Amino acid sequence: MSAAKFILFDLDNTIYPRSCGLFDHIDNLINRYLREIVKIPASEVDFKRRMYMREHGTTLNGLITHHNIDPHDYLEFVHNVPLEDYLEPDTKLKTMLSELPEKKYIFSNASNGHCQKVLDFLGLQDCFTAIFDINYFDFRPKPDIEIYQELLDKIEARGEAGVMIDDMAVNLKPAGELGLATILFDPAAADHNQHSTENRPLTSLLNLPQVLEEISSGTKA
Repeated sequence: MSAAKFILFDLDNTIYPRSCGLFDHIDNLINRYLREIVKIPASEVDFKRRMYMREHGTTLNGLITHHNIDPHDYLEFVHNVPLEDYLEPDTKLKTMLSELPEKKYIFSNASNGHCQKVLDFLGLQDCFTAIFDINYFDFRPKPDIEIYQELLDKIEARGEAGVMIDDMAVNLKPAGELGLATILFDPAAADHNQHSTENRPLTSLLNLPQVLEEISSGTKA
């Protein structure tokens, strides 16, 4: 049995795989928002998004800083996705998560509403103790290490007692600095032999119990 007391799960591209196409739809809606609402020329959208991600952590925070947009309006716009076109209830995942003894939390740069809708659609709404979303932290995103500490303070836990799973290594770095064991969700890792020295690779969430056992026993991935 794993020695971890809690697990932090990213949502998009982690609770469901990127290959399903849902996040590509969200990505297209972000581009539409920049073009249609913020009126950024189409030829500049990619450059602006890369700049905002680099300088502010998320496109949203770049838009707040440089264009004074309403973050709630933005989040509603980009998360207006027909989930039924991309997802289906996942009973195997629900069973696995339900059997894990650790407390489980969603830690996402998306909105609470989006997280709730995805979890409800997948049938996972009862598997998680709480959702820590971008709204909870006043739109401060991962990988701002301050919000990781605030989350730990809220759940009254030490980093050394937890595990974090995310599809982006940059979001795992602060977790590791605070003592959490880190797991990089990457379904392609096995195909490309991309084994990080910092993060344990996970190619399927259904393999999570095995990886947690490896972490508990100190076994190398």
